[in-house]
Amino acid sequence: MFEKQLVHSCENCIVAWKNFRNLTKEEIKLIDDNRYEATFKPGEIILKQGSPANSAVFLANGMAKVYIEGIDGRNFILGIVLPTNLILGPGVHISQRHSYSVSAMTVVQACFINFDLINQLIRQNPAFALGMLEDLSMKSYNVHNKLVSLTQKKMPGRIAEAILFLADVVFRSDEFDPILSRQELGEMTNIAKESVVRILKELENTGVINSTHSKIKILDREKLRVISERG
Repeated sequence: MFEKQLVHSCENCIVAWKNFRNLTKEEIKLIDDNRYEATFKPGEIILKQGSPANSAVFLANGMAKVYIEGIDGRNFILGIVLPTNLILGPGVHISQRHSYSVSAMTVVQACFINFDLINQLIRQNPAFALGMLEDLSMKSYNVHNKLVSLTQKKMPGRIAEAILFLADVVFRSDEFDPILSRQELGEMTNIAKESVVRILKELENTGVINSTHSKIKILDREKLRVISERG
């Protein structure tokens, strides 16, 4: 739902996309004058796969999952978006449609900026254009690495990699609320829910992690790393 602007200006916002540092004061004002904010509850859709891609989205607060809606209702989670990040898929440059869906995992405050304005800034500001290219390239690089993991690692390696990602990137702690259900953890690693439950139990029985529905704690990080790397 739309609410009163909570971010006064992208110039002094501590969670602003880092590429905005390449904009002039006049360009920042142009962004501020042409953006709007919306707050989403957990589970609410922020972007819908196949819908018109007319805005770039930036997370100011909260976490969201990015996923592809596949055949027969099967989803594939590409990743988790944290504050300071741009949400913009390749579809905006190809079909003007969103190529994936994004939904809130926690309460999310998001900023929307019309993509025509983003394109205008790309054309007139080379440093901003380079920053956009670097951002999209990093996203592509991460997807390539994910594909390698999914095709070459066995199931325990994929689960171990997902746990380390949550610990190191998302929560920055060896003990955390997994936030993803067992079903969603399977959608992130391309593993059936039943196999996810079994592998988590095996990791727990061997002393690598302690796992409950509300908490995951890494007990032996080195062993978990080896499982992740060797698949």
